[in-house]
Amino acid sequence: MMDLFSEIEEPEREELRSLRRELEEANYKYYILNMPTLSDREFDEKMHRLQELEAMFPDMFDPKSPTQHVGSDLSVQRDNTQGTKGKAFETVKHKYPMLSLANSYSREEIEDWVRKLPSGVEIVCELKFDGLSISLWYEHGVLVKALTRGDGVQGDDVIANIKTIPSIPWRIERPDIPEFFELRGEVLLPWERFEALNKEREEQEEPLFANPRNAASGTLKLQDPKEVARRGLDAYLYYMLGDNLPGMTHFERLSTAKEWGFHISEAIKICRNVDEVMAYIAYWDTERKNLPVATDGIVLKVNNLAQQEELGFTAKTPRWAIAYKFPAEKQLTLLREITYQVGRTGVVTPVANLEPVQLSGTIVQRATLHNEDFIKSLDIRPGDRVWVEKGGEIIPKIVGRADRNDEMSATSSLNDAMIYSFPDVCPECGAKLVRVEGEAAWRCPNETGCPPQIKGKIEHFVSRKAMDIEGLGEETIDLFYQKGLLHNIADIYDLQLEDIAAQERLGEKSAQNILDGIEASKKVPWSRVLFALGIRMVGETTAKKIAKKYYTIDSLQWATVEQLCAIEDVGPQIAENIVKYFEDIRNLEILERLRQAGLQFEGEAAEEPQSDKLAGMSIVISGTFTHHSRDEYKAMIESHGGKNVGSVSKKTTFILAGENMGPEKRKKAEELGIKMLSEDEFLELVASEE
Repeated sequence: MMDLFSEIEEPEREELRSLRRELEEANYKYYILNMPTLSDREFDEKMHRLQELEAMFPDMFDPKSPTQHVGSDLSVQRDNTQGTKGKAFETVKHKYPMLSLANSYSREEIEDWVRKLPSGVEIVCELKFDGLSISLWYEHGVLVKALTRGDGVQGDDVIANIKTIPSIPWRIERPDIPEFFELRGEVLLPWERFEALNKEREEQEEPLFANPRNAASGTLKLQDPKEVARRGLDAYLYYMLGDNLPGMTHFERLSTAKEWGFHISEAIKICRNVDEVMAYIAYWDTERKNLPVATDGIVLKVNNLAQQEELGFTAKTPRWAIAYKFPAEKQLTLLREITYQVGRTGVVTPVANLEPVQLSGTIVQRATLHNEDFIKSLDIRPGDRVWVEKGGEIIPKIVGRADRNDEMSATSSLNDAMIYSFPDVCPECGAKLVRVEGEAAWRCPNETGCPPQIKGKIEHFVSRKAMDIEGLGEETIDLFYQKGLLHNIADIYDLQLEDIAAQERLGEKSAQNILDGIEASKKVPWSRVLFALGIRMVGETTAKKIAKKYYTIDSLQWATVEQLCAIEDVGPQIAENIVKYFEDIRNLEILERLRQAGLQFEGEAAEEPQSDKLAGMSIVISGTFTHHSRDEYKAMIESHGGKNVGSVSKKTTFILAGENMGPEKRKKAEELGIKMLSEDEFLELVASEE
């Protein structure tokens, strides 16, 4: 009998194991790669099913199960064979565990949760911002740590990047500031900045961020604070922690934080019964679409802090709070046809042309179908009725199709007989398409004869962040291409005044302005010229890093894949693309013409390290100095092999201590026994012959 029972229950046990693997993988892709594979609702449904199975089989309890911990965004989760490059940020233990919230998609469940609370309990309703959780530590009013959620127990200290966010103060100058307090909140990328960032990535044919949350998460983990600052993150703060803090309620503490200058949402409301909570949810289900940032639900918290403490926590969620997630808005519409767009690098992208449908206040007529695998996974064909929703409330996407036997599918009998197949030739030039092993996209290899690729490369070359040639917009480039004036980027430097002035809508003045812009582009620095060449996957930031290592195009031309991979953020794929670019004789001919035109193919050589006296040392600079500026000392440290760090820890080798050194850094250094060198002592150290 026992054997029979084991056979019956084995499928459920295997389902339990499978769900654990699937959810761990989903957590990794969501938190680390910023490439979600499951919707929030799908993830939560699978998590609930796993909880049911674990309750059925208590002998299979595992403290490492996804049900027992929050998803982790720590920088290093896997070894280099899985795609990470080592630790990027210092890991710091949270003073208070940073847990996630229990989610509900049912208003009935929210009503039940409210009614089960003790009589007379006040509930604070807040918007649930869709970003990256952050924990800010302030000591004596000074921001000293900024930790991501991590695994709930410890997080990555991203303080250098957090300091680029204007809405987060570095210092609070008030007499009533506690010795220590922690503020938790959400780092966000506003819709406007999200659209601009994705437009940039689309122009470079880089993968688009799925939503602002993923964009914010990816941005906050960048190693370049200047790039973080350029992207324009924001933050809303929603919880204060610490001892001896003002106020006995959550609402009072947020009001105090607002007085201190922190960015607190105006949409916070105290509710005293179910009806008020439901009215709040109904109002913001519509009104949130007018906000400048993404929201995906409502958070309800017990207001009284003593009652919060009494209610306590589960293994991964507080019992005194719950989140209601708004359902994604989606509509059923007709897929009229699938068309195909060819990008600058030859990628052929299928596009769904839809019967117009209204979603989130806008009319949707087109949606990307990504690639052949995506279309086949949903088994969709022209004539199907498909479900369309706004991904992240902004990007239209197809998420499924109606049953072809449904009476609404007028062409169901026709579709049953059809089998979708991706075109095997380029829709623009007729070249045979190729698909690189390991990639999902089909690509047109006819770089020099395919019109969209030719024009796309020229548009990229003249763009503001590349050669910045005014007057050569998309329409003008198309006109010059049609008239035979432009066939590649080198042709730009052969344009003549009379040829330009003779074109429709252009006269001598416009022609001269274009020629002036072309002449000015000859002074554009080497790193931007490299970016302008349009080598596949070499974006603006990557080009800067490559140009810093290879400060002439001649040295870059002979670099190997292995040598290129040694550069930060350059992986094997990018390295291979660079090597292949320089192996193509057509590219070499264009480069020679550009060289003859006078473009900057050489930058400033990176300074050779003066010594390795500070090799392996982590050094903190604090205070004001007499002989050199702080930036000069930072450069000096790097030139002698040292590493500049912003905060004092056990890993700090010593502190370069100037006048008026920060009291907290001094106190921390004394507690840890960290050595402090004066300005003169430091200069003597780096000048010594040993």
